[in-house]
Amino acid sequence: MQYIGIDLSGPSNTKDTVLVHFTKEKDKLFYIKHETPMNDHALMTYIESLANTDSVTIGVDAPLSYEDGGGDRESDRSLRAFVTKLGMKGASIMPPTMMRMVYLSLRGIRLTREIERLATKYEVHIVEVHPGAALGARMERIDDVLHYKQDRPTRKRIWSWFETQQFIGIPEEMAEESHTIDACAAALAAWHWQDPVLEPAWLYKACIPLHPYDFCC
Repeated sequence: MQYIGIDLSGPSNTKDTVLVHFTKEKDKLFYIKHETPMNDHALMTYIESLANTDSVTIGVDAPLSYEDGGGDRESDRSLRAFVTKLGMKGASIMPPTMMRMVYLSLRGIRLTREIERLATKYEVHIVEVHPGAALGARMERIDDVLHYKQDRPTRKRIWSWFETQQFIGIPEEMAEESHTIDACAAALAAWHWQDPVLEPAWLYKACIPLHPYDFCC
């Protein structure tokens, strides 16, 4: 089983898109590699190369649907309430149609449409994830979750913490950028969602047809 975490950026800012790839052996995920920058063609090429040989589970950090009429989805409201109870900022959960989010949402929807074409031939699983919430729900120090995007020493602690979550072999250089940390956290959420022995910290089930993917952390 192959796991991919994608920290997606808007379509004109591919330098901030990170893909990280892990492979599962027994009850651990082993780091294989990460790639950045990644445009849509590069993402699809990488995913298809894996799907050609094994099942692939992909956690995408981007909205994969939007609410008819705009504003929050029910899942956004549910997740905002969840992270607020953890001590995180509810404002970090933004509606997919908000100006700051809309291009990211467009790219996420377009990318999953392309991945679904692969799913007609291969075993590919897609889940929408929120990396910050995935960290906040599992780490003891909520302050680390609040500040890792701005602070390298905090990212270094999170890098070390990943090994306690059975993530093996992540290189130290992954602590240099928050996008690489987010991609690893996206893979963590996707693993807990897909693996029958584990479970996500928070889950909002798909509501077909408008919201076709589970959302978890």
